[in-house]
Amino acid sequence: MSNYLISISKNENLSDGIIHDPKSKLKVKAFDLLKARFKPSKGEVRFFVTSASETLAFETQGYNQHRQLLVLQMISWYCIYLGLIEAQIHSNLPVHFAY
Repeated sequence: MSNYLISISKNENLSDGIIHDPKSKLKVKAFDLLKARFKPSKGEVRFFVTSASETLAFETQGYNQHRQLLVLQMISWYCIYLGLIEAQIHSNLPVHFAY
């Protein structure tokens, strides 16, 4: 699995960072759904992660026909970084979390 870079501003939580892939220049933004409202952007790819303690949304920034496998690898790497070993990745927001 590749290594990625994470950027987190001083005003954000650890679970609200941006994952950067230096090779493809793709960025994936994480949103903590329990603390912030998530509004999907048109033309971007999104996935959702649930675990016992977290519910996160991930959305690409600047998606340009990148492989979805790359996006999933970035998300799984970030989940391991956060310690969410039992996290489940979903292509749609689970029904019990829908707005």
